[in-house]
Amino acid sequence: MHKILRYPLQALNYTLFMLLVWYFSAAPPYAQLQPDQAVITVAFSHAGERREECRQLSREELEKLPPNMRAPMDCPRERSPVKVQLLLDGELLLEEVARAPGLYSDLGVDIYRTAKVPAGKHTLSVQMNDNMRVEGPTYTHEQTVTLEPAQLLVVNFNSETGSFIIQ
Repeated sequence: MHKILRYPLQALNYTLFMLLVWYFSAAPPYAQLQPDQAVITVAFSHAGERREECRQLSREELEKLPPNMRAPMDCPRERSPVKVQLLLDGELLLEEVARAPGLYSDLGVDIYRTAKVPAGKHTLSVQMNDNMRVEGPTYTHEQTVTLEPAQLLVVNFNSETGSFIIQ
């Protein structure tokens, strides 16, 4: 009796499973964006400034150190956190404060944030502070952008030139 029912029940189970997979792959509609939305992505890597300035060691300080450790400059490795703000038409859209990773907090940070926004003409402003010794943003960029529906706008930062790139 078991062998007679085994194969038809197995076929029924496979059929039900395939119908379930077919239904969930086609039936419930899913849209990542509304028809009138666009996406703005902030994505870049950047190393903040050092938390403290390098300083020249005095003659007495150098003499206290072992001969193999007598570097004339003392430069702490720890870096400032990087704070990024993205404003759309004067309203805060994204804000990120990234602390430097690494054993000595001395590595660069990777920032990747995405926001859905209404399509149309907007004023986009990006501000970044990478030096905790400076009050306010150290880098700023403002640009008028026209976003089409389903468009992806990427905000990048070039550390060599110290400027934002909006593509």
